[in-house]
Amino acid sequence: MSAPHIEPELFTWEFATDPYPAYAWLREHSPVHRTTLPSGVEAWLVTRYTDAKQALADSRLSKNPVHHSEDAHGKSKTGIPGERSANLMTHLLNIDPPDHTRLRRLVSKAFTPRRVAEFAPRVQELADHLIDQFAHTGSADLIHEFAFPLPIYAICDLLGVPREDQDDFRDWAGMMIRHGGGPRGGVARSVKKMRGYLAELIHRKREALPDNPGPGEDLISGLIRASDHGEHLTENEAAAMCFVLLFAGFETVINLIGNGIYALLRNPAQRSLLQDSIQRKDHRLLETGIEELLRFDGPVEMATWRYATQPLEIGGQRIAQGDPVLVVLAAADRDPARFSEPDTLDLARTDNPHLGYGHGIHYCLGAPLARLEGRIALATLLTRLPDIQLAAALDELRWRGGLIMRGLRTLPIDFTPPK
Repeated sequence: MSAPHIEPELFTWEFATDPYPAYAWLREHSPVHRTTLPSGVEAWLVTRYTDAKQALADSRLSKNPVHHSEDAHGKSKTGIPGERSANLMTHLLNIDPPDHTRLRRLVSKAFTPRRVAEFAPRVQELADHLIDQFAHTGSADLIHEFAFPLPIYAICDLLGVPREDQDDFRDWAGMMIRHGGGPRGGVARSVKKMRGYLAELIHRKREALPDNPGPGEDLISGLIRASDHGEHLTENEAAAMCFVLLFAGFETVINLIGNGIYALLRNPAQRSLLQDSIQRKDHRLLETGIEELLRFDGPVEMATWRYATQPLEIGGQRIAQGDPVLVVLAAADRDPARFSEPDTLDLARTDNPHLGYGHGIHYCLGAPLARLEGRIALATLLTRLPDIQLAAALDELRWRGGLIMRGLRTLPIDFTPPK
Protein backbone atom coordinates (compact mmCIF):
# COMPACT_ATOMS: atom_id res chain seq x y z
CA MET A 1 0.00 0.00 0.00
CA SER A 2 1.61 3.25 -1.12
CA ALA A 3 1.96 6.18 1.24
CA PRO A 4 -0.04 9.36 0.60
CA HIS A 5 1.90 12.27 -0.97
CA ILE A 6 1.16 14.72 1.84
CA GLU A 7 1.24 14.24 5.59
CA PRO A 8 -1.96 12.43 6.58
CA GLU A 9 -4.27 13.54 9.33
CA LEU A 10 -4.23 11.09 12.20
CA PHE A 11 -7.08 9.93 14.46
CA THR A 12 -9.91 10.90 12.12
CA TRP A 13 -12.82 8.66 11.12
CA GLU A 14 -11.03 7.88 7.85
CA PHE A 15 -7.86 6.99 9.76
CA ALA A 16 -9.77 4.64 12.08
CA THR A 17 -11.32 2.91 9.07
CA ASP A 18 -7.94 2.26 7.42
CA PRO A 19 -4.83 3.56 9.21
CA TYR A 20 -2.34 1.71 7.02
CA PRO A 21 -1.74 4.38 4.32
CA ALA A 22 -1.01 6.90 7.08
CA TYR A 23 1.36 4.49 8.76
CA ALA A 24 3.13 3.91 5.44
CA TRP A 25 3.68 7.68 5.16
CA LEU A 26 5.03 7.87 8.70
CA ARG A 27 7.42 4.97 8.18
CA GLU A 28 8.82 6.68 5.08
CA HIS A 29 8.86 10.33 6.15
CA SER A 30 8.66 10.53 9.95
CA PRO A 31 9.24 7.08 11.48
CA VAL A 32 9.49 8.40 15.06
CA HIS A 33 6.77 11.00 14.95
CA ARG A 34 5.74 13.57 17.56
CA THR A 35 1.98 14.11 17.59
CA THR A 36 -0.84 15.42 19.74
CA LEU A 37 -3.31 12.69 20.58
CA PRO A 38 -7.08 13.28 20.74
CA SER A 39 -6.80 13.52 24.54
CA GLY A 40 -4.36 16.43 24.22
CA VAL A 41 -1.37 14.33 25.30
CA GLU A 42 1.77 14.82 23.22
CA ALA A 43 3.51 11.54 22.46
CA TRP A 44 6.00 9.89 20.11
CA LEU A 45 4.75 7.27 17.63
CA VAL A 46 7.33 4.61 16.68
CA THR A 47 6.38 3.05 13.34
CA ARG A 48 9.31 1.09 11.83
CA TYR A 49 9.80 -2.55 12.73
CA THR A 50 13.43 -2.33 13.85
CA ASP A 51 12.78 0.74 16.00
CA ALA A 52 9.60 -0.77 17.41
CA LYS A 53 11.30 -4.00 18.44
CA GLN A 54 14.11 -2.02 20.08
CA ALA A 55 11.70 0.24 21.96
CA LEU A 56 9.58 -2.65 23.24
CA ALA A 57 12.64 -4.16 24.92
CA ASP A 58 14.31 -0.92 26.07
CA SER A 59 14.52 -0.76 29.86
CA ARG A 60 14.84 3.04 29.66
CA LEU A 61 11.19 3.14 28.59
CA SER A 62 9.19 2.56 31.75
CA LYS A 63 5.62 1.32 31.92
CA ASN A 64 4.91 3.28 35.09
CA PRO A 65 2.99 6.56 34.47
CA VAL A 66 4.82 8.19 37.38
CA HIS A 67 7.62 8.86 34.88
CA HIS A 68 5.40 11.00 32.66
CA SER A 69 6.78 14.54 32.46
CA GLU A 70 5.23 16.95 34.96
CA ASP A 71 5.37 20.67 35.50
CA ALA A 72 6.60 22.45 38.63
CA HIS A 73 3.22 21.95 40.33
CA GLY A 74 3.32 18.18 39.86
CA LYS A 75 0.62 18.17 37.19
CA SER A 76 0.92 16.59 33.79
CA LYS A 77 1.94 19.02 31.05
CA THR A 78 -0.31 17.51 28.44
CA GLY A 79 -2.92 15.44 30.20
CA ILE A 80 -2.66 12.18 32.07
CA PRO A 81 -2.38 8.97 30.04
CA GLY A 82 -3.26 5.75 31.76
CA GLU A 83 -4.77 5.20 35.21
CA ARG A 84 -2.54 7.26 37.50
CA SER A 85 -4.97 7.56 40.36
CA ALA A 86 -7.11 4.48 39.82
CA ASN A 87 -7.47 1.72 42.41
CA LEU A 88 -6.65 -0.72 39.64
CA MET A 89 -3.22 0.83 39.14
CA THR A 90 -0.86 -2.02 40.01
CA HIS A 91 -0.96 -4.56 37.21
CA LEU A 92 1.34 -6.06 34.61
CA LEU A 93 0.70 -3.39 31.98
CA ASN A 94 2.04 -0.45 33.96
CA ILE A 95 4.77 -1.64 36.29
CA ASP A 96 8.47 -2.41 35.84
CA PRO A 97 10.83 -4.97 37.38
CA PRO A 98 11.15 -6.14 40.07
CA ASP A 99 7.39 -5.89 40.77
CA HIS A 100 6.61 -6.88 37.19
CA THR A 101 8.84 -9.94 37.47
CA ARG A 102 7.16 -11.01 40.70
CA LEU A 103 3.58 -10.60 39.46
CA ARG A 104 4.26 -12.14 36.05
CA ARG A 105 5.83 -15.20 37.68
CA LEU A 106 2.67 -15.73 39.72
CA VAL A 107 0.25 -15.38 36.81
CA SER A 108 2.33 -17.29 34.26
CA LYS A 109 1.40 -20.58 35.94
CA ALA A 110 -2.09 -20.23 34.44
CA PHE A 111 -0.76 -19.99 30.89
CA THR A 112 1.61 -22.94 30.64
CA PRO A 113 1.26 -25.03 27.45
CA ARG A 114 -0.34 -27.82 29.47
CA ARG A 115 -2.92 -25.56 31.13
CA VAL A 116 -3.79 -23.90 27.81
CA ALA A 117 -4.16 -27.27 26.05
CA GLU A 118 -6.46 -28.47 28.84
CA PHE A 119 -8.69 -25.48 28.16
CA ALA A 120 -9.31 -26.39 24.50
CA PRO A 121 -12.43 -28.55 25.07
CA ARG A 122 -14.11 -25.74 27.01
CA VAL A 123 -13.35 -23.21 24.26
CA GLN A 124 -14.72 -25.64 21.67
CA GLU A 125 -17.85 -26.14 23.77
CA LEU A 126 -18.37 -22.37 24.01
CA ALA A 127 -17.83 -21.86 20.27
CA ASP A 128 -20.37 -24.52 19.34
CA HIS A 129 -22.90 -23.31 21.90
CA LEU A 130 -22.73 -19.71 20.66
CA ILE A 131 -23.12 -20.74 17.01
CA ASP A 132 -26.08 -22.93 17.99
CA GLN A 133 -27.84 -19.79 19.23
CA PHE A 134 -27.97 -18.15 15.78
CA ALA A 135 -27.16 -20.84 13.20
CA HIS A 136 -30.85 -21.42 12.33
CA THR A 137 -31.43 -17.74 11.47
CA GLY A 138 -29.10 -17.40 8.48
CA SER A 139 -27.68 -14.09 9.73
CA ALA A 140 -25.88 -12.68 12.75
CA ASP A 141 -23.72 -9.90 14.07
CA LEU A 142 -20.52 -11.89 14.47
CA ILE A 143 -19.04 -9.47 16.99
CA HIS A 144 -21.88 -9.35 19.51
CA GLU A 145 -23.17 -12.90 19.06
CA PHE A 146 -19.87 -14.77 18.83
CA ALA A 147 -16.54 -12.91 18.99
CA PHE A 148 -17.51 -10.94 22.12
CA PRO A 149 -19.10 -13.60 24.38
CA LEU A 150 -16.63 -16.38 23.55
CA PRO A 151 -13.56 -14.87 25.27
CA ILE A 152 -15.65 -13.33 28.07
CA TYR A 153 -16.91 -16.72 29.19
CA ALA A 154 -13.52 -18.34 28.59
CA ILE A 155 -11.56 -15.86 30.70
CA CYS A 156 -14.23 -15.97 33.43
CA ASP A 157 -13.78 -19.76 33.57
CA LEU A 158 -10.00 -19.34 33.74
CA LEU A 159 -10.26 -16.84 36.60
CA GLY A 160 -12.79 -18.92 38.48
CA VAL A 161 -15.85 -16.67 38.18
CA PRO A 162 -18.91 -18.86 38.92
CA ARG A 163 -21.04 -19.62 35.86
CA GLU A 164 -24.10 -17.97 37.43
CA ASP A 165 -22.20 -14.64 37.64
CA GLN A 166 -20.65 -14.63 34.17
CA ASP A 167 -23.53 -12.87 32.44
CA ASP A 168 -22.94 -9.91 34.76
CA PHE A 169 -19.36 -9.76 33.49
CA ARG A 170 -20.66 -9.90 29.94
CA ASP A 171 -22.90 -6.89 30.63
CA TRP A 172 -20.14 -4.88 32.34
CA ALA A 173 -17.60 -5.69 29.64
CA GLY A 174 -20.11 -4.83 26.93
CA MET A 175 -20.54 -1.36 28.39
CA MET A 176 -16.76 -0.86 28.40
CA ILE A 177 -16.40 -2.07 24.81
CA ARG A 178 -19.31 -0.03 23.44
CA HIS A 179 -18.12 3.22 25.01
CA GLY A 180 -14.38 2.86 24.65
CA GLY A 181 -13.28 2.95 28.27
CA GLY A 182 -14.16 6.59 28.95
CA PRO A 183 -13.95 7.90 32.51
CA ARG A 184 -17.59 8.80 33.08
CA GLY A 185 -21.10 7.43 33.14
CA GLY A 186 -21.88 3.78 32.46
CA VAL A 187 -18.25 2.84 31.83
CA ALA A 188 -17.12 4.11 35.22
CA ARG A 189 -20.03 2.30 36.90
CA SER A 190 -19.14 -0.91 35.06
CA VAL A 191 -15.50 -0.68 36.11
CA LYS A 192 -16.55 -0.03 39.71
CA LYS A 193 -18.95 -2.98 39.72
CA MET A 194 -16.39 -5.30 38.18
CA ARG A 195 -13.70 -4.16 40.61
CA GLY A 196 -16.03 -4.57 43.58
CA TYR A 197 -17.15 -8.00 42.44
CA LEU A 198 -13.55 -9.20 42.00
CA ALA A 199 -12.57 -7.96 45.47
CA GLU A 200 -15.56 -9.76 47.00
CA LEU A 201 -14.84 -12.94 44.99
CA ILE A 202 -11.21 -12.95 46.12
CA HIS A 203 -12.36 -12.61 49.72
CA ARG A 204 -14.90 -15.44 49.37
CA LYS A 205 -12.39 -17.74 47.71
CA ARG A 206 -9.79 -17.04 50.38
CA GLU A 207 -12.32 -17.98 53.09
CA ALA A 208 -13.28 -21.20 51.32
CA LEU A 209 -9.85 -22.27 50.06
CA PRO A 210 -8.65 -25.68 51.34
CA ASP A 211 -5.06 -26.18 52.43
CA ASN A 212 -4.18 -28.36 49.44
CA PRO A 213 -4.69 -27.29 45.82
CA GLY A 214 -7.02 -29.36 43.72
CA PRO A 215 -6.50 -30.35 40.08
CA GLY A 216 -7.08 -27.56 37.58
CA GLU A 217 -7.21 -24.85 40.23
CA ASP A 218 -8.59 -21.54 38.90
CA LEU A 219 -6.35 -18.50 38.57
CA ILE A 220 -7.86 -16.47 41.43
CA SER A 221 -7.44 -19.38 43.84
CA GLY A 222 -3.87 -19.83 42.64
CA LEU A 223 -3.08 -16.17 43.26
CA ILE A 224 -4.60 -16.31 46.74
CA ARG A 225 -2.66 -19.46 47.58
CA ALA A 226 0.60 -17.92 46.38
CA SER A 227 -0.09 -14.80 48.45
CA ASP A 228 -0.90 -16.86 51.54
CA HIS A 229 2.36 -18.77 51.11
CA GLY A 230 4.66 -15.78 51.21
CA GLU A 231 4.60 -14.36 47.66
CA HIS A 232 3.57 -10.91 49.00
CA LEU A 233 0.63 -10.36 46.68
CA THR A 234 -1.72 -7.77 48.15
CA GLU A 235 -5.47 -8.10 47.74
CA ASN A 236 -5.49 -4.93 45.66
CA GLU A 237 -2.76 -6.36 43.40
CA ALA A 238 -4.76 -9.56 43.01
CA ALA A 239 -7.94 -7.67 42.08
CA ALA A 240 -6.05 -5.40 39.67
CA MET A 241 -4.35 -8.41 38.11
CA CYS A 242 -7.66 -10.20 37.57
CA PHE A 243 -9.20 -7.04 36.12
CA VAL A 244 -6.47 -6.48 33.55
CA LEU A 245 -6.35 -10.16 32.60
CA LEU A 246 -10.09 -10.12 32.07
CA PHE A 247 -10.14 -6.92 30.06
CA ALA A 248 -7.01 -7.60 27.98
CA GLY A 249 -7.95 -11.26 27.67
CA PHE A 250 -11.30 -10.67 26.06
CA GLU A 251 -10.78 -7.55 23.95
CA THR A 252 -7.73 -8.89 22.13
CA VAL A 253 -9.59 -12.10 21.25
CA ILE A 254 -12.71 -10.22 20.11
CA ASN A 255 -10.56 -8.29 17.67
CA LEU A 256 -8.54 -11.31 16.59
CA ILE A 257 -11.73 -13.16 15.63
CA GLY A 258 -13.53 -10.13 14.17
CA ASN A 259 -10.58 -8.70 12.25
CA GLY A 260 -9.58 -12.21 11.17
CA ILE A 261 -12.96 -13.14 9.70
CA TYR A 262 -13.22 -9.70 8.09
CA ALA A 263 -9.81 -10.17 6.42
CA LEU A 264 -10.80 -13.64 5.19
CA LEU A 265 -14.10 -12.36 3.76
CA ARG A 266 -12.15 -9.74 1.82
CA ASN A 267 -9.61 -12.31 0.60
CA PRO A 268 -11.75 -15.19 -0.71
CA ALA A 269 -8.87 -17.13 -2.26
CA GLN A 270 -7.05 -17.25 1.07
CA ARG A 271 -10.25 -18.15 2.86
CA SER A 272 -10.87 -21.07 0.44
CA LEU A 273 -7.37 -22.40 1.02
CA LEU A 274 -7.93 -22.28 4.77
CA GLN A 275 -11.33 -23.98 4.57
CA ASP A 276 -9.92 -26.74 2.39
CA SER A 277 -7.06 -27.39 4.80
CA ILE A 278 -9.43 -27.45 7.81
CA GLN A 279 -11.72 -29.89 5.99
CA ARG A 280 -8.71 -32.17 5.39
CA LYS A 281 -7.85 -31.86 9.10
CA ASP A 282 -4.49 -30.39 8.12
CA HIS A 283 -4.06 -27.59 10.64
CA ARG A 284 -0.71 -26.29 9.43
CA LEU A 285 -2.31 -23.45 7.48
CA LEU A 286 -4.50 -22.60 10.47
CA GLU A 287 -1.36 -22.31 12.63
CA THR A 288 0.49 -20.01 10.23
CA GLY A 289 -2.77 -18.29 9.31
CA ILE A 290 -3.44 -17.09 12.86
CA GLU A 291 0.05 -15.57 12.94
CA GLU A 292 -0.57 -13.87 9.61
CA LEU A 293 -3.90 -12.45 10.76
CA LEU A 294 -2.15 -11.12 13.87
CA ARG A 295 0.38 -9.40 11.61
CA PHE A 296 -1.95 -8.24 8.85
CA ASP A 297 -4.62 -6.55 10.98
CA GLY A 298 -3.94 -7.49 14.56
CA PRO A 299 -6.12 -6.82 17.60
CA VAL A 300 -3.64 -4.41 19.22
CA GLU A 301 -2.86 -1.30 17.17
CA MET A 302 -0.42 0.31 19.59
CA ALA A 303 1.45 -1.11 22.54
CA THR A 304 0.46 0.32 25.90
CA TRP A 305 2.12 3.49 27.17
CA ARG A 306 5.83 3.82 27.83
CA TYR A 307 7.69 6.79 29.37
CA ALA A 308 11.33 7.77 28.91
CA THR A 309 13.13 7.60 32.25
CA GLN A 310 16.13 9.44 30.73
CA PRO A 311 16.95 11.14 27.44
CA LEU A 312 17.38 8.56 24.71
CA GLU A 313 17.36 8.09 20.95
CA ILE A 314 15.02 5.98 18.86
CA GLY A 315 15.49 5.78 15.10
CA GLY A 316 17.73 8.86 15.13
CA GLN A 317 15.15 10.93 17.03
CA ARG A 318 15.95 12.38 20.45
CA ILE A 319 13.34 11.57 23.11
CA ALA A 320 13.32 13.76 26.23
CA GLN A 321 13.04 12.35 29.73
CA GLY A 322 9.38 12.00 30.73
CA ASP A 323 8.06 11.89 27.15
CA PRO A 324 5.35 9.29 26.43
CA VAL A 325 6.17 6.79 23.68
CA LEU A 326 3.64 4.66 21.79
CA VAL A 327 4.99 1.78 19.71
CA VAL A 328 2.65 1.34 16.73
CA LEU A 329 2.50 -2.43 16.28
CA ALA A 330 0.15 -2.13 13.30
CA ALA A 331 2.68 0.04 11.45
CA ALA A 332 5.69 -2.09 12.36
CA ASP A 333 3.97 -5.26 11.17
CA ARG A 334 3.41 -3.76 7.71
CA ASP A 335 7.03 -2.56 7.34
CA PRO A 336 8.33 -3.59 3.89
CA ALA A 337 11.87 -3.49 5.26
CA ARG A 338 10.98 -6.60 7.31
CA PHE A 339 8.03 -8.30 5.58
CA SER A 340 7.78 -9.24 1.92
CA GLU A 341 4.59 -7.78 0.36
CA PRO A 342 3.38 -6.61 3.76
CA ASP A 343 -0.02 -5.41 2.54
CA THR A 344 -0.86 -8.85 1.12
CA LEU A 345 -2.61 -11.45 3.27
CA ASP A 346 -0.62 -14.69 2.95
CA LEU A 347 -1.84 -17.34 5.38
CA ALA A 348 1.10 -19.59 4.49
CA ARG A 349 3.67 -16.94 5.44
CA THR A 350 6.35 -18.59 7.58
CA ASP A 351 8.93 -15.81 7.95
CA ASN A 352 6.64 -13.91 10.27
CA PRO A 353 8.17 -12.56 13.52
CA HIS A 354 5.30 -10.11 13.95
CA LEU A 355 4.90 -7.90 17.01
CA GLY A 356 1.17 -8.45 17.35
CA TYR A 357 1.50 -9.50 20.98
CA GLY A 358 4.51 -7.33 21.75
CA HIS A 359 8.14 -8.20 22.47
CA GLY A 360 10.43 -8.34 25.48
CA ILE A 361 9.46 -8.73 29.13
CA HIS A 362 5.98 -7.29 28.50
CA TYR A 363 5.15 -9.81 25.76
CA CYS A 364 1.48 -10.71 26.17
CA LEU A 365 1.23 -13.36 28.86
CA GLY A 366 -2.11 -14.64 27.54
CA ALA A 367 -0.97 -14.98 23.91
CA PRO A 368 -1.04 -18.82 23.94
CA LEU A 369 -4.66 -18.82 25.15
CA ALA A 370 -5.64 -16.10 22.67
CA ARG A 371 -4.11 -18.10 19.82
CA LEU A 372 -5.98 -21.21 20.96
CA GLU A 373 -9.28 -19.32 21.09
CA GLY A 374 -8.60 -17.76 17.68
CA ARG A 375 -7.81 -21.10 16.03
CA ILE A 376 -10.87 -22.83 17.48
CA ALA A 377 -13.17 -19.89 16.67
CA LEU A 378 -12.07 -19.60 13.03
CA ALA A 379 -12.05 -23.35 12.40
CA THR A 380 -15.51 -23.78 13.95
CA LEU A 381 -17.05 -20.87 12.07
CA LEU A 382 -15.60 -21.87 8.70
CA THR A 383 -16.66 -25.50 9.21
CA ARG A 384 -20.18 -24.97 10.51
CA LEU A 385 -21.00 -21.88 8.39
CA PRO A 386 -18.97 -22.58 5.23
CA ASP A 387 -20.67 -20.01 2.98
CA ILE A 388 -20.45 -17.11 5.43
CA GLN A 389 -20.60 -13.72 3.66
CA LEU A 390 -20.37 -10.09 4.68
CA ALA A 391 -23.88 -8.62 4.99
CA ALA A 392 -22.96 -4.92 4.81
CA ALA A 393 -21.16 -2.56 2.46
CA LEU A 394 -17.58 -1.82 3.49
CA ASP A 395 -18.37 1.87 4.06
CA GLU A 396 -21.14 0.91 6.50
CA LEU A 397 -18.74 -0.80 8.91
CA ARG A 398 -17.47 1.16 11.90
CA TRP A 399 -14.32 0.66 13.93
CA ARG A 400 -14.13 1.30 17.65
CA GLY A 401 -12.17 4.40 18.58
CA GLY A 402 -9.19 4.34 20.89
CA LEU A 403 -5.42 4.19 20.71
CA ILE A 404 -4.55 0.72 21.86
CA MET A 405 -7.06 -1.74 20.38
CA ARG A 406 -8.27 -2.02 16.81
CA GLY A 407 -11.54 -3.79 16.14
CA LEU A 408 -14.92 -3.60 14.46
CA ARG A 409 -18.00 -2.44 16.33
CA THR A 410 -20.18 -4.87 14.38
CA LEU A 411 -19.67 -7.49 11.66
CA PRO A 412 -22.99 -8.43 10.01
CA ILE A 413 -22.88 -11.79 8.22
CA ASP A 414 -25.23 -13.95 6.14
CA PHE A 415 -25.01 -17.71 5.61
CA THR A 416 -27.09 -20.73 4.73
CA PRO A 417 -28.54 -22.25 7.91
CA PRO A 418 -27.19 -25.78 8.47
CA LYS A 419 -29.74 -28.56 7.89
